[in-house]
Amino acid sequence: MSTFADTEALSTVRDLVRWGASRFAEAGLHFGHGTDNALDEAYFLTLHALHLPFDLPAVYLESAVTTRERDAVLRLLRLRVSSRKPAAYLIGRIRFAGLEFEVDERVLIPRSPIGELIERGFEPWLQQAPARVLDLCAGSGCIGIATAAVFEYAEVDLAEIDAAALTVCRRNIALHGVGERVRAVRSDVYDGLGEARYELIVANPPYVPVAEWRALQPEYRHEPRMALAAGDDGMDVVARILHGAVDRLQPGGVLICEVGGSVDEFETRWPRLPVTWIEFDRGGDGVFTIGREALKEAL
Repeated sequence: MSTFADTEALSTVRDLVRWGASRFAEAGLHFGHGTDNALDEAYFLTLHALHLPFDLPAVYLESAVTTRERDAVLRLLRLRVSSRKPAAYLIGRIRFAGLEFEVDERVLIPRSPIGELIERGFEPWLQQAPARVLDLCAGSGCIGIATAAVFEYAEVDLAEIDAAALTVCRRNIALHGVGERVRAVRSDVYDGLGEARYELIVANPPYVPVAEWRALQPEYRHEPRMALAAGDDGMDVVARILHGAVDRLQPGGVLICEVGGSVDEFETRWPRLPVTWIEFDRGGDGVFTIGREALKEAL
């Protein structure tokens, strides 16, 4: 196995990115928290350490780095290998739906394909802009805050059971200056929301079966277990979302919920539920939508 010695020959930004990608591949790191390969992960970490924008023009990759800059990059790249922390936690921020959010190990790293839906205003699933939106199992608040950015008159509730995660939610509300319309609420699914009702409920709940969670790569162990694992089939929280949604949606309202790789488990529990599985242009799956009236009739 290669060591971290003999790095004095690394003189440019491109050299550092290449070196980092090689070491990541050599160490067998896992990617899936904003990037899906060693090269992109090394690129983002290198540019962060150099205080450069991630959309850096390619010509600057040939720029020479100082000894101090090289050492800063190498420290961060080495930390990625030794800690197995995803890059987003090492950087402390990540982009989602065109916006930047603060993240740390109190919250799941934003990566949901729901971001693509947000960017297109949830078309064609919404017929008009919603007045009130609920982001269930909000974590960092990225889904609800990004939705508020698209629907500039909507009031958005970020519902999250974990007090530590709510702290991150509130930091992101402040970061984006949406405190007049967006509130973070400590709520166990719907228990904590009073009598509020919504035109749109968006949920990215925990949906990983416990046995699968135990077998996940080390990178996932840095994320809160309660944001990932949910019972033997992963559907414990999803069941509560479904069975309470009718009373929380306004007439004509829509539920959009992610179950990721647990589609089979979902369909085993609810084989006749008339959900529509959403297709994405940029990849990702396991997100369904269903209207209030169809849900009421089926359950």
